[in-house]
Amino acid sequence: MLRIDDISFSIQGRPLFEGASVSIPEGHKIGLVGPNGAGKTTLFRLIRGELALDGGEITLPSRARIGGVAQEAPGTDRSVLETVLAEDKERAALMAESETATDAHRIAEIQTRLADIDAWSAEARAASILDGLGFGNADQARPTSDFSGGWRMRVALAGVLFSQPDLLLLDEPTNYLDLEGALWLETYLARYPHTVIIISHDRELLNRAVGHILHVENRKLTLYTGGYDGFAKLRAEKRALQAAEARKQADRRAHLQSFVDRFRAKATKARQAQARIKMLAKMVPITAPEEAKFHRFSFPQPEELSPPIIAMEDVAVGYGDRAVLRRLNLRIDQDDRIALLGRNGQGKSTLSKLLAERLTVMEGRITRAAKLRVGYFAQHQVDELSLNETPLDHVRRLRPDEAPSRLRARLAGFGLMEAQAETRVGQLSGGQKARLSLLIATIDAPHLLVLDEPTNHLDIESREALSEALNDYTGAVVLVSHDMHLLGLVADRLWLVNEGQVTGYEGDLEDYRRFLLNGDQPSKPKPSEPVKSAPKRPARDELQSVRSEVRRAEERVQKLADMLKKLDLKLADPEIYRDAVEAEKWSRKHAEAKDAMRRAEDIWMNALENLELAQKS
Repeated sequence: MLRIDDISFSIQGRPLFEGASVSIPEGHKIGLVGPNGAGKTTLFRLIRGELALDGGEITLPSRARIGGVAQEAPGTDRSVLETVLAEDKERAALMAESETATDAHRIAEIQTRLADIDAWSAEARAASILDGLGFGNADQARPTSDFSGGWRMRVALAGVLFSQPDLLLLDEPTNYLDLEGALWLETYLARYPHTVIIISHDRELLNRAVGHILHVENRKLTLYTGGYDGFAKLRAEKRALQAAEARKQADRRAHLQSFVDRFRAKATKARQAQARIKMLAKMVPITAPEEAKFHRFSFPQPEELSPPIIAMEDVAVGYGDRAVLRRLNLRIDQDDRIALLGRNGQGKSTLSKLLAERLTVMEGRITRAAKLRVGYFAQHQVDELSLNETPLDHVRRLRPDEAPSRLRARLAGFGLMEAQAETRVGQLSGGQKARLSLLIATIDAPHLLVLDEPTNHLDIESREALSEALNDYTGAVVLVSHDMHLLGLVADRLWLVNEGQVTGYEGDLEDYRRFLLNGDQPSKPKPSEPVKSAPKRPARDELQSVRSEVRRAEERVQKLADMLKKLDLKLADPEIYRDAVEAEKWSRKHAEAKDAMRRAEDIWMNALENLELAQKS
């Protein structure tokens, strides 16, 4: 068990923790959440003993091993697989000693211990973890120095997972993973045999991989049962109750103060006035909860262009003489919201670069609408900002003729307020840099916005704001992201990039999740909408079949709506929260019903679209 007892800690006189306590039983999976700057990463350093507490105590069982991923992973000549195997220090030491030991008794001890720790299956276990994180057999044999920093971080993550520490501390591990790696990690952590604490802004990960949420707020630690959605609901109820109590107390204070002000000077009422003064002094202030520091994104809206804005006919694209994608017959309209799916290395970034005019076609023809503007956000763009310049410098360079007040208004529209506007980029947080990069990508009001992993440095509130901005945006969006929650909120079309082809994916995101995790074959893909297509007139029986599909989908939505109403009533009963297990059960049922409703509504909308097309044909 990890015990945190009454800890206090300050940085440069600013208190991060004051009398904070929590107990985490062995084997629990914990999501650590809280505002940026609340002390989440600092708490990890305190647990590891890298920082000294001002007061209180953090205790773990004796000999408990703590594991985590360093901020940087250097490249070496050692292969990826060997690097991961070396992370099991005991196995590595025993294997090395077994090659030189001569004492028969010691050799027997070594072999017995190697058998106890299942050392002979180590390579297979390490290879399985690496495969889940995107390393094929050939990649596992390459030296780590061959890989970029992000891929070396995956190697480091694989190493700590392989070593299986008793307490696993992970700080935003999905920031350097793609969708496939994030889904694999989610499943792996849910089965991990020891205690896990993970700092993450990935809502789906916090709903599926953890059983408790540890919230850092107001220098305290509060443990909630259930995933993130359940935590958010309970916290909202708690904040509403706290706000109501604060209002009641404010009214009571005003009433007492009014009496004191009116009658303090009157002899007949002086004693009562003094009594009320004492009552005011004894009142422990109830502070209304501070509103979340939340900023919407303000995307400039483009003018409308005639469809399609992009059309491809038998296009091939790649690098040098090597084509990565072939025979692309794709169409994008200005109201499209497209998510690119596909395993790592299949060509999602290649297609993104083609759409963003960073690559040219090798074969075929691509037609773009006249006056088409494209905005492009890629992961590396955050790293390419000028660290010694301010955000104001960046936008001034793009809009040299605009007044300073207008430039500041642009920055404020992306949550970069006056203090951040004149702070050097190198001193900004990762989230603030990402906001600046998004501003730069959208400043020209593009008709097509191509986003490659835009959420890596954004907190949960900012991700919600981004999804709202994208849904309000009147341009087309092509999105690559490991954040399933964002994809589910934004995308209405799914394109599968696989084996050099790009095809429409018939299933939904849950189908794709199952395909990735279970190794099933994907739903038989339908070709993405070709540039020129003439729909055939459906037969009478086919039209009737489409109508039946709409009716069944509508009935399913209605049943789920009724179920959600009942679950809402159940969760509104305060008595249910007296039993944490019962509360978790009903919160989980509610989350599952919401997921089912989202899928059912998507199916219903698709059925309605199919019916509309069939009736017009």
